[in-house]
Amino acid sequence: MADYHLAETEAKFAELIWASEPIPSRELVKLSEKELGWKSTTTYTVLRRLCDRGLFRNEQSVVTSLVSRAEFQAKRSRRFVEDTFGGSLPGFLAAFMGGERLTRAQADEIRRLIEEYEEGEP
Repeated sequence: MADYHLAETEAKFAELIWASEPIPSRELVKLSEKELGWKSTTTYTVLRRLCDRGLFRNEQSVVTSLVSRAEFQAKRSRRFVEDTFGGSLPGFLAAFMGGERLTRAQADEIRRLIEEYEEGEP
């Protein structure tokens, strides 16, 4: 089971991988140096940590994800709603809105999503 919490630097590194995968580990080292200012030892240490946590794989010196960016974000969002709002999606939405008005397009999109995911619907 993957760990869906990342420190800020881990998140930046994960974004590099998701945007570039599959990526040879040597290229990832160069990219991490350019984008994050990391040395190769830092890159390999953080990569190993994220591989151990079940997010990525480094096989035959090629790095790929085991968890997609979209899946990661969905799981992290669900965990946030669980931890912060006791799992109440309406509670989260009310807090998120904070008295702001929705545009017609936003309201239509939310209605479409509700219909798509509502239980008991075909």
